[in-house]
Amino acid sequence: MTSANNAPIGILDSGMGGISIWAEIVRTLPQEEVVYWADTAHCPYGGRTQAEITKLVTVGVKTLLEAHAKIIVIACNTATTAAIATLRAQWPEVPFIGLEPAIKPAARATRTGVVGVLGTAYTVQSEMFRHTTEQYAQGVRVIATAGNGLVEQVENDREEQPETENLLKQYIEPMLAAGADQLVLACTHFPLLVPAIRRIIGNRPMQIINPAPAIARHTQEVLAERGMLTARETQGSSRFLSSGTEHDSRRLAEKAAHYIATLTA
Repeated sequence: MTSANNAPIGILDSGMGGISIWAEIVRTLPQEEVVYWADTAHCPYGGRTQAEITKLVTVGVKTLLEAHAKIIVIACNTATTAAIATLRAQWPEVPFIGLEPAIKPAARATRTGVVGVLGTAYTVQSEMFRHTTEQYAQGVRVIATAGNGLVEQVENDREEQPETENLLKQYIEPMLAAGADQLVLACTHFPLLVPAIRRIIGNRPMQIINPAPAIARHTQEVLAERGMLTARETQGSSRFLSSGTEHDSRRLAEKAAHYIATLTA
């Protein structure tokens, strides 16, 4: 083991959504240090161009590398879709973990042959999404919906507001009516809306697929394969950075603490 093994895991997101990934990484790798960077000054990414997103994400990666991150998790479907190929080409020595919609497990699990996907407009309209769907969902109907407005609700701490639940109903009820029994959350902000989503689903047979646990396991596997797991035996700590204000950074830390508490309650 070298001192580099005790360097932090870097997590990057457009805003608060990556907290869902952060929480699972902390639960899976409790001894690791973590540094989280959120581009709160420019969130949301969903309506931006690929060039804009790539430029913004590059700034975040540079910030995490300055913080000595040993691996970087792009905890954002939109940022992964837009920028990860560029990032890997620019920093070939850095292990990057990206996200893609969990179409494969949903297609395997469905009994009705209908899968719902809730993501950002950028993600569900992307070539990566089309390719993933064609590769893993042959013979399965995929209902892909852009959850416009939901990221902003999470960013503004409105997860439990009536307007948020009303928005979710507009997006999820048509999937349920079409017989979807799987709901893929293709934006990391959306796991923070799971309590409201569960209320909408009620006792209807729809499974929610949150990619965060799988991303945490994959991060652990990559670190282990490269011999980069920490030797530390004590609990690691997390640091939250933002492209916005100090208030934004404090809100990130507070929201993260609240979210992980709900998972362990």
